[in-house]
Amino acid sequence: MNKLTGTGSALRRIQIGNALSAFGNGFTVPYLFIYVARVRELGDLAAGVTLAAFAVAALLVLPFTGRAIDQRGPLPVALVGAAAASAGALSFGFAATAPAVLVSAGVMGAGLAMLQPALATMIVWCSTPAGRSRAFATQFFLANLGLGLGGLTGGLVVDEHRAGSFVLLFTTEAVMFLVLAAVVSTVRLPRSAPGAEPHRPVAASHRPVPGRRGVRGGASAPPAEGMRAVVADPAMLLLCVLGFVLFFACYGQFEAGLAAYAVEVTRVSPSTLGMALAANTAAIVVTQYAVLRFVEGKRRSRVIALVGVVWTVAWLAAAASGLLPVAHAFAVGLLISTYALFGVGEAMLSPTVAPLVADLAPARLIGRYNAAFALVKQLALAVGPAVGGLLAAVGAYVPYLVLVTGCSLGISVLALRLGRRLTRDQEYGTVPTTGADSPVEVPSAAAAPVEPVPVAAVVAAGGAAGSVAGVPARDGTGDATPVASPAVGARTDREPVGCGSAAG
Repeated sequence: MNKLTGTGSALRRIQIGNALSAFGNGFTVPYLFIYVARVRELGDLAAGVTLAAFAVAALLVLPFTGRAIDQRGPLPVALVGAAAASAGALSFGFAATAPAVLVSAGVMGAGLAMLQPALATMIVWCSTPAGRSRAFATQFFLANLGLGLGGLTGGLVVDEHRAGSFVLLFTTEAVMFLVLAAVVSTVRLPRSAPGAEPHRPVAASHRPVPGRRGVRGGASAPPAEGMRAVVADPAMLLLCVLGFVLFFACYGQFEAGLAAYAVEVTRVSPSTLGMALAANTAAIVVTQYAVLRFVEGKRRSRVIALVGVVWTVAWLAAAASGLLPVAHAFAVGLLISTYALFGVGEAMLSPTVAPLVADLAPARLIGRYNAAFALVKQLALAVGPAVGGLLAAVGAYVPYLVLVTGCSLGISVLALRLGRRLTRDQEYGTVPTTGADSPVEVPSAAAAPVEPVPVAAVVAAGGAAGSVAGVPARDGTGDATPVASPAVGARTDREPVGCGSAAG
């Protein structure tokens, strides 16, 4: 017999499954280029095209992934993604020709692209707005811990002169994806996302946008559907632009521009570069929960703006490591501090950006919002290495540093602009309550303005603004939405009590 446990158990299962898959992923990520170029003797060009195939596959499937999540739910999409990633990883281990390697990369890349927004949506469904930042921070912490441990373990197994050692690595990764599927399949999710009310973008002043549906004196208009709703949301569009710059300025430079600069200009050895990457992971693992305590209760836009400042300092440290006449040991320290500061910034983003995407999304479109942001991330991860690699190839390191430092400063500017378009609940990640500064939505059946109903009357009608069975009420958007009509009655947009794990 199945028994239901609480949201905490469901979140733990999702996060542990994701950490195990990250552990398996860490077995192969550092060695993909070497495997294709050296072990299979296909050359550097084939290795570069193989890495690009991951991004291309993700870009192709993500637009359909969001719709599938919203229509079918995140669990089936996660299971299909895990199966595809597992099949791609297993075939990688036995691929000996360029076409076989490219097909494996495409299948695995598509699976990984499906997993990311599906798991994010599962976390949204099984968390309250108040606890969402901690849920995403925990997921990020465990994923990086798993990735780091997987990389260290894989390094003990891998042997460039034995193809069989790589077969073992890829087989282990494939098994870990199946473990992820097995773990998340035990999580009991509601049949649909909580709530179905359209998201209401707000103007910079936090006032309702004139002419929007539900605003007194404005004409009613049907809410946009699908990806049109994402494009029609100015706050989400600005967050996507911000996200592109974030991923371009940091993650998009690790394997190309920054690595090339470290080796060619700072003159560090590959082993030292490995130490710098380890410092990045260590900074995330060590600081994640301290950073979480720091950012909880803070304005999300200000936290993201602070990340821009931290990364600006990181890039200035990198510039000093190669361009200033300092001792080599000091230069190495500056470079390692660059990677560590990036890790601190990443730890600040994990409880901030993903929950903000969820709080901006209307309940019926959470999957599409997550997929849209994942699509932006993939674009940045495709463009970032290309731009960084091109500038490094021609030796334009000073323009490169100016570009990435400017992007880091741009993060702060964009974040502050985004803050002017967020409601208080979206900014602070608080549980929605009635408030005067939130957009007012009137049901379409109401033809004339009506006076707000007292909260006590709503409670009596079953639409309490408190908690049901210990689970805070929410409307799926993170907005504070005053009840403006008796027609609202008993609302159906509660956090589902049945979000738990089915253990039997």
